[in-house]
Amino acid sequence: MIYIKRRPKRPHDGSDTGQTSPNKAYIVFVAMLAACFCSPAWADVFSFNTGSPDSRLGARSQQAASENSIETETADDFILSDATVINHAIITGLIPLRAPLANITNIEVELYHVFPKDSVNPPSGKVPTRVNSPADVEISAATRDGGDGTLAFVPSLVHARFGVANSVIDGINPKPDQATGGEGPRTGEEVEIAITFTTPIFLPADHYFFRPEAALTSGDFLYLSAPRPKSPPLFAGDLQAWIRNTNLKPDWLRIGTDIVDGPRPPTFNMTFSLSGNTVPNAGIPGQANCHGQTESALARQFGGISAAAEALGFSSVAALQEGIGQFCGL
Repeated sequence: MIYIKRRPKRPHDGSDTGQTSPNKAYIVFVAMLAACFCSPAWADVFSFNTGSPDSRLGARSQQAASENSIETETADDFILSDATVINHAIITGLIPLRAPLANITNIEVELYHVFPKDSVNPPSGKVPTRVNSPADVEISAATRDGGDGTLAFVPSLVHARFGVANSVIDGINPKPDQATGGEGPRTGEEVEIAITFTTPIFLPADHYFFRPEAALTSGDFLYLSAPRPKSPPLFAGDLQAWIRNTNLKPDWLRIGTDIVDGPRPPTFNMTFSLSGNTVPNAGIPGQANCHGQTESALARQFGGISAAAEALGFSSVAALQEGIGQFCGL
């Protein structure tokens, strides 16, 4: 099974009466009927969504502006129950007030396993714990960057003015000085950034952390928090958001428990969504027959390997073959 949660709808602007004409309804019905018979991928759609921003927190997640500046990374987790190809993502954050959208010059996405995978263990001891944190290093085969053409992004303005009750920007310190309480309220423009992975990400079933970061010409990109329900949780095993900067690497701190702290420390999710397709019968990474089994599963699922490449967003069959190779090597 896969976890599917729909993104809550924005308030209605009143521009649509909500009525559908008979002709339009017929066209929609015919299109849906055609999809049922002609598109086998529909049954294996993957969608994950943490919901809309809750105004509680903005955490910097930003590339270093120069060799002498500091990179800051904020990450939140998700689970894949099947092998999955991820080809789209959406993130939501704050940029400075009255800044043009062109102020966002790049987006990079990294994925991490959960500690202790890809990590030195035992860890350094510079932070209160590494249990349930992102790993020391990213999954290199899953990194996507607008700068090298492996992703494309389109920002859009959601609200010209949006505030958060607290922020974590510079106060990211090793223990015993990790509990700063945060850096207080911030206000900026709420922007939603739609990301297309021009080289889709093919991953086996596992628990992962998703870390997006932006590059800005000026100011900070503050990644916005989303509600973190407890009963029931967003998904079984949902973990809180973590953060680190260049000075803290390879360690991470829990944004709520370690940094904001307090008598009843809060915990946070971050605002993001992922979409793509599951491949339930894919091979098992590391096994000799992984590539052949995965290629056969895709051909059956989509009606041919060329159709699979097109449906999943790969630029060619060769690009899909490369993606299968990376998947099988994970």
